[in-house]
Amino acid sequence: MKQLDSVAIVGVGKIGGSIGLALLERGLAKNVVGIGRSQATLRAARRVGAITNTTIDLNRGVAEAELVVVCTPVGFVEETVKQVAQHCPERTLITDVGGVKQPLVAPLDDGLARGCRFLGGHPLVDGDGSGVLSARANMFEGRLAILTPTPSTRAEDFDLLENFWQSLGSVVVKMSPEEHDLAVAPIDHLPYLSAAAWIAALPEQYYRLIGRAIAEATIPKAGVPEQWRQLLTMNRDNVLTALEQFGSKLAAVHAALRDGKQDELLQFLVQAKKNRDALGS
Repeated sequence: MKQLDSVAIVGVGKIGGSIGLALLERGLAKNVVGIGRSQATLRAARRVGAITNTTIDLNRGVAEAELVVVCTPVGFVEETVKQVAQHCPERTLITDVGGVKQPLVAPLDDGLARGCRFLGGHPLVDGDGSGVLSARANMFEGRLAILTPTPSTRAEDFDLLENFWQSLGSVVVKMSPEEHDLAVAPIDHLPYLSAAAWIAALPEQYYRLIGRAIAEATIPKAGVPEQWRQLLTMNRDNVLTALEQFGSKLAAVHAALRDGKQDELLQFLVQAKKNRDALGS
């Protein structure tokens, strides 16, 4: 990807900070403007080298941006993109990193101010921690980044963002917004709810017996509850379908164990192991 003069990142947390670090370390942007609501967070982002300039004024922060990446919680993406379009250079491309797409793409796909365009994106990353102090320049290396174009998306916009994510080390996958939301319900949203349900059901007197490996397995899904509430609500129908399918599996295991059906229980466990092995390491 050719070096950009200025990239604006709205919301400099773990993902936004990692984008900034990767851009600057790889020489893909001369200036990375970090835009946020907290001066303390912006100072921390600057200390770790994720951004070159900071501001809490969104309008000023995007005024010279060639590309704007919105990394706010999904509940704020729509209003943020619309405000960005009012104040960034004409015909600027705007993208995001949110974990739900169709509810965002639908109102932003056409008609943004001053010829600006929106193309949704979602890097599939995980890892411990949250906030900019958890940011890493290699966060996206070898990981998938999903782009969700629509029939009105310009080919050059898709090419630019495909090149952008590939330059950060990602493998780009193209999906429709609807396909994306259907897919992330069982692979991302359901695991969060499963981990949350397990923790919520665990008697407190057994906390001290939980091994490090099990505790660490739930860390990536610990998340920020309000951000997860937004995701789950915006992808409600797909998440409900995933929960129903998951619930039917649990009900079958419950019945097999209750009724002493050893063969059915073993068959379930063998199939689960086979599926897990197929995922690789």
